[in-house]
Amino acid sequence: MEYLPLVIFVVAYGLFIYKDSCKPYVASAAGIIIILLYAFSVLSSPDASGGQIPFIFGRVIQWNVLGLLTGMMVLSVILEESHLPEVLAERLVEKSGNARMALFWVVLLTGFLSMFLDNVSCVLLVAPVALSLTRKLKLSPVKPLICLAIASNLQGVATLIGDPPSMLMAGHMKLTFNDFFFYRGKPGIFWAVQIGAVASMAVVYIALRSFSKKIDIHDNVKPRSWVPAILIGVLVLVLACGSSIDKEFTWFAGTVGLSAAAIAAIWYVKAAAWGGWKTLLKSVDWRSILFLVGMFIMVQSLADAGWLQKIADGIAGAAGGNMFYAFVLVVGVAVLVSGLVDNVPFLVAMIPVADSVARNFSPDGGFEKVPLMMFGLLAGACLGGNITPIGAAANVVAIGILRKEGYPVTFGEFMRIGLPFTIVAVLAGCTLIWLVWS
Repeated sequence: MEYLPLVIFVVAYGLFIYKDSCKPYVASAAGIIIILLYAFSVLSSPDASGGQIPFIFGRVIQWNVLGLLTGMMVLSVILEESHLPEVLAERLVEKSGNARMALFWVVLLTGFLSMFLDNVSCVLLVAPVALSLTRKLKLSPVKPLICLAIASNLQGVATLIGDPPSMLMAGHMKLTFNDFFFYRGKPGIFWAVQIGAVASMAVVYIALRSFSKKIDIHDNVKPRSWVPAILIGVLVLVLACGSSIDKEFTWFAGTVGLSAAAIAAIWYVKAAAWGGWKTLLKSVDWRSILFLVGMFIMVQSLADAGWLQKIADGIAGAAGGNMFYAFVLVVGVAVLVSGLVDNVPFLVAMIPVADSVARNFSPDGGFEKVPLMMFGLLAGACLGGNITPIGAAANVVAIGILRKEGYPVTFGEFMRIGLPFTIVAVLAGCTLIWLVWS
């Protein structure tokens, strides 16, 4: 029975590649099949002490992520209705001189925000700015939005509160917020991410080369209201402080995101009277939510069947006595696997193995080389999600936004930007990790 989850995943992934539009339906169907297999005890989870189905709906499906995603979708629509993204787009063009530099600054802004805010939220917040700009210039938003997604995935791992994998790693190594900057007197993971960002921004700049012509925009658009921006600003501050309240990233972000969206929605319908409830319901990309639910269930089934642990054990066995080879294996496999599956369950399986491998190279099995393997694992797992359009939730959301705008994106289109970005960022960032911690 251990092969059933693998077969289901491989078939589903093949259908994702074959026809992009079928992804949410295939993922949902696969999730339902796996739930039925759990229900009839064909598959089982060792962690489901209270029953298989309650375990899946209570712990496997990441409601916190889905709640935050739904809330941010609603907020982004209200923000767009305020005309603030258009105003910012105009200012960027005026200050930058051309669309290429304006979009480049938008990408940098996304990366900065993702240090303190969930990657999906960053894409949803900044995407309206890029969309407004490309609409005014009558250009395709495909490349800018792909760049937004991969930039958010890169910088999300730079701080403790930027991404759930950072929190997982911090929990295992007992890291504080400041440890991400300097750990035991040495540069932490933050600086490796910044080195990777500087190197990979060259890929972004090249990807945006078709936007290089100078265009003057003088529409003088005025913001309709600052209320949506103020609500989102408060939300960012609350989420940034939320890591001390919800260290396991299980409920706080989703609850706050939905609460902020509810307040904004009531204001939108009742006070501002810009639209009705139907408009807001239609703004939620239910296809992306269905896809993510199916992916959560499929990846958990792979973990329960032992496939993620087998990958981890294979790395430990192949490493041998060569520390550099072990480091390359940990990073390389993390990049490849996280390009296919969500990095959270993979990290859960890999963290103890990477810790064990590191202690084999430390004096008397001590802690000395643990940061080397752990930081390499974290960088590889988080950046690897940029290879494919389904490797990270931010990618899925960006593709969903583009699809709603009438720009379907294929695997090949995404990978033409995501793959070189990942290679450059991983090589640059992990080189610094090796030099500092080896």
